[in-house]
Amino acid sequence: MKILAKLTGVEIKLLVREPGSIFSLLIPLFLLVVFGGGISEGDIVLLPMAVAMAIGLVGLYLLPTTLATYRERGILRRLSVTPVRPGSLLTVQLLLQSALTVFAVGLLFTVGIGVLGARAPSLPGFLTAFLLGTSAMFSVGLVIAALASNGRSANGFGVLLFFPLAYLGGFMQPVEHMPDTLAAIGGYTPMGALRQSFHDAWSHGGLTATPLIVMAVYTVVLGLVAALYFRWE
Repeated sequence: MKILAKLTGVEIKLLVREPGSIFSLLIPLFLLVVFGGGISEGDIVLLPMAVAMAIGLVGLYLLPTTLATYRERGILRRLSVTPVRPGSLLTVQLLLQSALTVFAVGLLFTVGIGVLGARAPSLPGFLTAFLLGTSAMFSVGLVIAALASNGRSANGFGVLLFFPLAYLGGFMQPVEHMPDTLAAIGGYTPMGALRQSFHDAWSHGGLTATPLIVMAVYTVVLGLVAALYFRWE
């Protein structure tokens, strides 16, 4: 337990020093502040979009880049011959990235609702969508980490994947303005399903079942794929 606590302390220090963690926090916050000047209490678009973007950046960019870099540098291989097993590091990383996501969302809520006056979501609906959406995005990130040869390629794959998923999910163009085929496809992507669930939560209506099922399927299937292909060295 002491070893795990020390490992957690070290990983927290490294995470704080990681430029990617600052990037994941500031980009959604920057967009919220820049475009939130005219936000109204009834707005159900800008704040949920910023929250979903923060989840996507951590899951697709920061998490896989960190894990692939550790493998590239031989850290996971060296840990395999110490009392700290590689699985412990993986668990700590998942917990820390989850904590960073929660912190980012809390910061966005503080600014969006407390400062800009945005509408608050239904709490049960938001928590359900947040947990499933974060799990789905982290599962995508773990697949990237499993298949990427090094940290740079994981970084590149994550960024390249983020933008098409964001577009199909309706974050760069309103879904009603997208071609019907693309809009339909986007609803079955993890970010599209997350956007729809957040829309339901911010509308204070019941959550639609299909997006929740989509996110759950991504979590289970991609989690299994990541476990199958993940390499410690």
